[in-house]
Amino acid sequence: MRQKDSGNMEIDLSFTSEEKAELLRIAKESVTAVVGGRKYEPPVPEGARLRQKAGAFVTLHLHGELRGCIGLIEPHLPLYETVAEMAAKSAMADPRFESVTKSELADIEFEISVLSPLERVVNTGDVVVGRHGVMIEKGYYRGLLLPQVATENGWDREQFLRYVCVKAGLHKEAYLDADSKISVFTAEVFGEESKGKKESDIAERN
Repeated sequence: MRQKDSGNMEIDLSFTSEEKAELLRIAKESVTAVVGGRKYEPPVPEGARLRQKAGAFVTLHLHGELRGCIGLIEPHLPLYETVAEMAAKSAMADPRFESVTKSELADIEFEISVLSPLERVVNTGDVVVGRHGVMIEKGYYRGLLLPQVATENGWDREQFLRYVCVKAGLHKEAYLDADSKISVFTAEVFGEESKGKKESDIAERN
């Protein structure tokens, strides 16, 4: 699947199983290094898809519960660098959690979401639950939820949009306001599937 970014550059999200495994390895090595107080520089991959600029989120789970989730929305860095940086930040810089400890490393499970470019929508009916992630902006407020969040919680479109508004710190119906900006994106999601994820934890994902 190829997507075009705002600069009309193509982003290829058709990753092979080997490429997915390589990104997961980079994420794990990055977290292991940062938790151990070491600097990590990911090796430059051979595959062109992993060197393309793309936004991505890295989600950490521990014993089925959310342990960190931070991402870069805009495609500013090569994907492999984005994954390494976001993995480290998810482990150490998610303000909702204490930093990951060495004793937790063996049990951390990783999930990576590689994002397509954002696309502005005017009609909320264009938001497709299960396919689209959503970002809502209004003034200085901004909130985003990944596409899998709606599916895992069984939300319909209106529920999904309301939760994005809450994530942004807005009132639940802010997506209906004329000055609210709604953007959608798709994501290639892969990783180690957590068992027993709690609904409240899923809803907390960025």
